Amino acid sequence: MPVSRTVFAAAHVVADPNAANSAQGAPAVVDWDATLAFRHRLWSLGLGIADAMDTAQRGMGLDWAATKELIRRSGAEAQAVGGLVCCGVGTDQLPGAPATPYSLSEIGDAYEGQLEVVEQAGTQPVLMCSRALAAAARGAEDYAEVYARILDQASRPVILHWLGDMFDPALHGYWGSADLDVATESVLSIISEHAAKIDGIKVSLLDADREIALRRRLPEGVRLYTGDDFNFPELIAGDEQGFSHALLGIFDPLATQAAQAFELLDAGDVAGFRGVLDPLVPLARHIFAAPTQFYKTGVVFLAYLSGYQEHFKMVGGQQNGRDRAHLTKLYEMAVDGGIFPDPDLAAARFKEYSGD
Repeated sequence: MPVSRTVFAAAHVVADPNAANSAQGAPAVVDWDATLAFRHRLWSLGLGIADAMDTAQRGMGLDWAATKELIRRSGAEAQAVGGLVCCGVGTDQLPGAPATPYSLSEIGDAYEGQLEVVEQAGTQPVLMCSRALAAAARGAEDYAEVYARILDQASRPVILHWLGDMFDPALHGYWGSADLDVATESVLSIISEHAAKIDGIKVSLLDADREIALRRRLPEGVRLYTGDDFNFPELIAGDEQGFSHALLGIFDPLATQAAQAFELLDAGDVAGFRGVLDPLVPLARHIFAAPTQFYKTGVVFLAYLSGYQEHFKMVGGQQNGRDRAHLTKLYEMAVDGGIFPDPDLAAARFKEYSGD
C-alpha cells in the first residue's frame, strides 16, 4: 500500500450477463463473484478502493438496493483482507429525483439513511453530491444546513465529494452557484466550520489550476483527493507547496501502472512516477472525453479486453454509451500504452467485438 499518498481506485461493477440489465430503469443485477474478484485484484496491488461511487454507475444503472448490497459486501471483504475502502453516501434512494422535488429535511433523512449503511459496513463515508439537493437548494446556506446535519451524525471523518457537471449535468450549480469561484468559497466555508469531521475533499472538476488553488487553502489536516482524470500525475506529484492524494476512476483500468508508479514515488523518484503515468494521460483523456458521464463504458471495455471479466455488458445498458469509433481508438491507445496483461486475448476479444 502506498505510504507517500492515500490512494483509492474507484471500481466498476460487473453486470450479470444473463439478466435483463439493459432495460432502462430495471433493477440492477450484479455478478457478485466477478465484481468482488476485481476488488481483490485492486487490494492485491496495494490500492484502496472507493466503492459505490460514480464509477460503479451510481445513478446510471445501479439502483440503491444493489448499491446497498455492494457496500455491505465490499466492507466485509475489505475487513477480511485488511484492505482500504471508502463508500459513497448519497440520496439516490429518493424516487424520481431530481425531477420530483424534495425538502431539505427529506434530503437530510436520505443522506442519514445511507450514512448508517456505510458506517455499519465498517467503511469510510464519502458524502457524494446529491442531485436532489442540487434541485432543491436555493443557495449556499441550504448546502451548509444539510451538510452540517450529516457531518454532525458521522462517527468518523468523511471525505466530501465535488463532482463537476461534466460528470453529471444534474449537479450544475452545486454548492449554491454556477460560478465556480463562488462555489469554492461555499465549500471552503463548510470545510472550515467542520474541519474536525472532514478527512478531505475529492475534487473532480478537470481543472488542475483550480484544484491546486483549493488545495492550498484547505485547513491543516484536511486532504485534497484528486478526481481529475485529465491531470492526475502532476497533481499527485505536487509542487513545493503540497500535493493531492488520489480518488480516481482512471485507476480502475490503470491499476497495475498506478501501483508501479506509487512504488517509485514512495522511494522518492518523482520523475519515475511521472515517467510511468504521464504517457497514459492521453488514454485517460480519451476515456473521459465528453460526454464525460459515459467514461464508465470505456472502463468496462478495457476490463473485458484485459480478461478481468468475461463479457462486455453493463447495468442500465451503458455498454452502448460509446460508439465503435471511440472504443476502437481506446483499444489502439491501450495497445500502444502496454495496458493489456495478455495482448493476444485483448486482440481476440476486440476482433470479436468489432466483427472483423
